[in-house]
Amino acid sequence: MYCGVIQLLQTQTKRIDSHGTGGDDSWRTAAYSTIGNLFGYEEKTSNEAVASAFQERLKTAAGFDYVPPPMPMKNSKGAVVYYLYFASQKPVASRIVQAIFKKYRNREA
Repeated sequence: MYCGVIQLLQTQTKRIDSHGTGGDDSWRTAAYSTIGNLFGYEEKTSNEAVASAFQERLKTAAGFDYVPPPMPMKNSKGAVVYYLYFASQKPVASRIVQAIFKKYRNREA
């Protein structure tokens, strides 16, 4: 079973790389880690780690000056389905969005 997971991971990696989006493979280091794995196999990191890495990439690679922490969007069961990001060059826009995100961040799903 473990070999099947590794093969699926390799297939998905090739599929993502083959799209030629002009990006790099920094998503791989954010999404997978070998830390804590006795045999050195890549294992998925937490969704929060991936979200944080994408937030940092918006700052560094895309050049946005203001990128507040993303808003986790949850389904009716309270599970995070996706993260809503905001990126801007203007501090006033960032402050407005941070106020909106703060209002809804801890809301029950």
